[in-house]
Amino acid sequence: MSLTLFNFVDAKDKFTASARHALVGKTSKPLVNVFNQFPGNEAEKKTTLDQALRGVLGDQIVEKKVNCDEYLSLIYLSIDAVTEGICSATTPFLLLGDVLDCLPLDQCDKIFSFVEENVSTWKSSSFYTAGKNYLLRMCNDLLRRLSKSQNTVFCGRIQLFLARLFPLSEKSGLNLQSQFNLENVTVFNKNEQESTFGQKHTEEKEDGMEVEEGEMGEEEAPAPCSIPIDYNLYRKFWTLQDYFRNPVQCYDKFSWMTFLKFSDETLAVFKSYKLDDMQASKRKLEELRASGGEHVYFAKFLTSEKLMDLQLSDSNFRRHILLQYLILFQYLKGQVKFKSSSCVLNDDQTTWIEETTKLVFQLLKEIPPDGDKFATMVEHILNTEENWNGWKNEGCSSFVKERTVDEKPKRPTRKRQAPEDFLGKGPDSKIFMGNDELTRLWNLNHDNMEACKSDSREFMPSLDEFFAEAIEQADPTNMVEEEYKAVRNPNYGWRALRLLSRRSPHFFQPTNQKFKSLADYLDSMVSKLAKELPKDIPSEEIKTGEEDDDDNGDNLLKDSNDSPSIQSKMVSNQQMDDIAAKLGAQWKTLAPHLEMKAAELREIETDSEDVDMQAKLLLVAWQDREGTQATVESLVAALNTAGFAQFADVLSEA
Repeated sequence: MSLTLFNFVDAKDKFTASARHALVGKTSKPLVNVFNQFPGNEAEKKTTLDQALRGVLGDQIVEKKVNCDEYLSLIYLSIDAVTEGICSATTPFLLLGDVLDCLPLDQCDKIFSFVEENVSTWKSSSFYTAGKNYLLRMCNDLLRRLSKSQNTVFCGRIQLFLARLFPLSEKSGLNLQSQFNLENVTVFNKNEQESTFGQKHTEEKEDGMEVEEGEMGEEEAPAPCSIPIDYNLYRKFWTLQDYFRNPVQCYDKFSWMTFLKFSDETLAVFKSYKLDDMQASKRKLEELRASGGEHVYFAKFLTSEKLMDLQLSDSNFRRHILLQYLILFQYLKGQVKFKSSSCVLNDDQTTWIEETTKLVFQLLKEIPPDGDKFATMVEHILNTEENWNGWKNEGCSSFVKERTVDEKPKRPTRKRQAPEDFLGKGPDSKIFMGNDELTRLWNLNHDNMEACKSDSREFMPSLDEFFAEAIEQADPTNMVEEEYKAVRNPNYGWRALRLLSRRSPHFFQPTNQKFKSLADYLDSMVSKLAKELPKDIPSEEIKTGEEDDDDNGDNLLKDSNDSPSIQSKMVSNQQMDDIAAKLGAQWKTLAPHLEMKAAELREIETDSEDVDMQAKLLLVAWQDREGTQATVESLVAALNTAGFAQFADVLSEA
């Protein structure tokens, strides 16, 4: 018996004709009938139908007489075909991509409205897995074609659609490393000689600065500001945008002094230049309310010197600037997982931020209209943002939790009748155990299993409570002799191991470090826990031999007879930052000499695309694995072996 070959050309012609017939009748039945009647393999027929539908779309695009509704009718037909099981699940997305690639932006707007309305269809089980990557690529292609300043609303619709399509825990939509958009640079006049401040009003008119009729008359001109608006104020005001763009600069001492000075002057202008005292502002608010409260937003600031006075008189502009301050302060004070160890505020900076935050909220309340409501809303949003920051620091775990449902429901079984008093179903609901004392104990609680889960039955101590004494003894300033330390007590060591296995992730981390005794291992664990525990442990200062700043502590460590893990000089975070910056793209050369596995290297490359950050992650992973054995000596030896002798010499001299 000879096998019949599948005729692709004949099948495509029939499918094309039936697709056109289905478009006219607006039903998929003709297409389904032809698909079922045509002989051949299901996979071959599906592939042919996919090509036929794309061919019909190509003909429609070439004709250029088809409107958007006919394109959408073909896409609806492909969706019905997927539902009927005669078409590939990716076909509707391929058709959408072809349409958006060939149409101008005004028609793309209509097509994307269809995409937005059918988000529930894309999220269904039939389409989501097959089409999510196509939709993401399609949206990114659209964003590349759009202008952020001229098509701001369209860009926002695309972002909102992606937020509705993907779950919150989708890693591709999360800024896990808290990186900033450093390309968003605010350009302004930095040459004082080219400044237009101080010129006469007539000269401004000659330069093209025209005032619309009825916008601001002589009688409605704002009262003069107590602080004059000159080039110095203009320069300082717009320089602040660079700090809002890259908040990490505020941790630098000299940059912070500049930011502090410029901020004080800017906020002084906002404080003295009240909007509610200006007639022009009141008239503008009345016009906005009469027009339904519609506002005009711009994607970028206009930094012309001639607009400075008008910008200071605009309530929306002030709110933008003050809100930038609050977002910056939240980042500086917050706990961010990927912050460098040097990004820490001192007491003076913290005090200034707290005082300035109160001032900013007060200024927000004074800005019309509805200043109090706006300030309350902003405070609520920032508090909610703290929860999102905590969620990102914990690894962005999924919000969807699977229910534990039994596979087969248990069939009710008939029980033999028993005396009511024995089963506790009598009037006293008491179960008798045959002994007065056992009966009393058994009936202390109605549900004994729930009683065992009570918080009062939790006898396991927390890590900070149990290891507080050991951490305090590890402080060289307390001068506790080795034989009197708690870690030398076998009973304490046995309980510490049980607690670490239940509550500490360090217990299960693989390491090549070798310990001579249990006490040496516990010394290493105490050093790690001291970094993580809160700062309110009852000791003046916790030191574990890792700090390089205190010379007295180093001398005590050298003279003491502690274990080798305490005597060794640990690699500081600053040293790791310096080495990572020097290694750059050459970090993979060092990785084998630090005994890093291939899986760990792939994970580092996945976590970040920046080579400096990859080098930093390599050193951090090595330090976490080695613990107290991650010494300067070990790193210098690895650098020399890898051929980085210059880096090793710099590290040794530090």
